[in-house]
Amino acid sequence: MTRALVITSSILAENGQSNALANHFVKQASTRTTIELTQRDVVKHSLPHLDLSELGAWQVAAAERTAEQQALAARSDELLAELRANDVLVIAVPMYNLGIPSQLKAWFDRVLRAGETFRYTENGPQGLVEGKRAIILAARGGQYAGTEFDSQTPHLKTMLGLMGISDVDVVFAEGLNMGGEQRDASLKEAFQAIDQLVEGL
Repeated sequence: MTRALVITSSILAENGQSNALANHFVKQASTRTTIELTQRDVVKHSLPHLDLSELGAWQVAAAERTAEQQALAARSDELLAELRANDVLVIAVPMYNLGIPSQLKAWFDRVLRAGETFRYTENGPQGLVEGKRAIILAARGGQYAGTEFDSQTPHLKTMLGLMGISDVDVVFAEGLNMGGEQRDASLKEAFQAIDQLVEGL
């Protein structure tokens, strides 16, 4: 059984093109009895920006945390447990001002934890999340892949790599705001790529 965690992060909900990519993945994966899906919408169930109180709660031993610290640490602990329980991380992401949605960054801020998903060594950080792969489903209004304007893809791959997830596939649906013909062709190509990835799970 392959367990896949699908993260969506579009503020446009069902009108978001990145959510359309995620929905296609879920639809195709749901036909496979060997794939178990978990879905998390980080916009619908948003997290606050990380602050010092929450960061400090992680650094206190669990048995010594106050009730407030326990509640703060529980946010991250829940997300970490969910991440660890799945084999494949599917991240559906729109491009907002050349970056990722702040809601998705807030999710990453809870799962990128020293001592939990990576550790510091003399040779630099070492990822502690082993044996997992990631699929990025990227929807963009313009065409950015392979250009200096695509800071989003390296950022996502770097954060995943910090945890130890280096097996990363990226599906791009670009030019979605450049006319109906371009949009339809790009989505069709992206859906076909998703189909192939699901077949390989």
